[in-house]
Amino acid sequence: MGSELIFRGHESTPVTEAYSPKPLKPWLSVIRPIRYMLREQRLVFVFVGIAIATFIFAILPSSHTQASISNSVSLPELTQTQRLVYQNGHATGFRFGSSFNSGGKIPLGLKRKGLRIVVTGGAGFVGSHLVDRLISRGDSVIVVDNFFTGRKENVMHHFGNPRFELIRHDVVEPLLLETNVVGTLNMLGLAKRVGARFLLTSTSEVYGDPLQHPQVETYWGNVNPIGVRSCYDEGKRTAETLTMDYHRGAGVEVRIARIFNTYGPRMCIDDGRVVSNFVAQALRKEPLTVYGDGKQTRSFQYVSDLVEGLMRLMEGEHVGPFNLGNPGEFTMLELAQVVQETIDANAKIEFRPNTEDDPHKRKPDISKAKEMLGWEPKVPLRKGLPMMVSDFRQRIFGDHKENGASSA
Repeated sequence: MGSELIFRGHESTPVTEAYSPKPLKPWLSVIRPIRYMLREQRLVFVFVGIAIATFIFAILPSSHTQASISNSVSLPELTQTQRLVYQNGHATGFRFGSSFNSGGKIPLGLKRKGLRIVVTGGAGFVGSHLVDRLISRGDSVIVVDNFFTGRKENVMHHFGNPRFELIRHDVVEPLLLETNVVGTLNMLGLAKRVGARFLLTSTSEVYGDPLQHPQVETYWGNVNPIGVRSCYDEGKRTAETLTMDYHRGAGVEVRIARIFNTYGPRMCIDDGRVVSNFVAQALRKEPLTVYGDGKQTRSFQYVSDLVEGLMRLMEGEHVGPFNLGNPGEFTMLELAQVVQETIDANAKIEFRPNTEDDPHKRKPDISKAKEMLGWEPKVPLRKGLPMMVSDFRQRIFGDHKENGASSA
């Protein structure tokens, strides 16, 4: 029987219907990611990462990543920054920053970024102490001062520091006027143009000869508008008015501090203030001049306490005004006695006729600053006065030696 080999490789089989894969199950798109996360404990690592990140951002201190720039620097450099402004003492100080974030946190291992800060009037009494504080915490500072009351010696210890720069300039130019109203108006205009936060350092003199004791921020004061002191009293009251008008009308962020009597190193020796008068007179073996019966009272705060209060106010979220002063109240006779105890127990007291419109009492109520800023003074008069005396003694007798050498 013969065999027959049949090759059917080229034969085609008719296809009745086309092939189609099985349809995907609708729940697979949900199940597959879940299965992926459950494999090899991936979900555990995700939760651990979230917990670590939460711990870091909750524990670390807040940071303000600001930069700063002077009003003497060209404005094109300000295009990408949100600005903050310091106005200090009888002049103006500025702090311009990229942001102001009171609640931001720095991740572990990162350092706080130093700021570039401008302080106008920074060679003066309060301003120079503020500059010291800013540089000590790592900021770069540009001091702008016309040296009308400021002294180059107050900031000379920063010469050679790459984070310090000194510029001689008058913020009231081109008007060439020495008034706090014009200076404040100029700086408010700048703050409005560049979107800056503005701090006005006003004074307890806005209360005049107060009929309320101690003075609270809601008290409107008792000021003689045509008296011999009115140019200063009303000047500061007008500065507060302008500041609030720019705040309400132009949306400028502002802060207002009302500063009570402040003393400390670097005060002008012959500026006419009672503490500097008494200290200089006692060191020179001159009588301490007390005007009137010496029963009028004042409150004296050390300059480091004031600087701390200004920084807390500027970096806080409250407009103010805030009283910044030491509630410890002394009569002028009591102050003279403290100076005698500190310098010369044999110093004589000389009474002279009282000056016109001299306030009878002056004492701050600082409840608002305690509650909203967490601030209160730390340095009592008997502790702060010796530090001021040491500075005055060095400057007074150093000046005498220099004058003697020049004469020789």
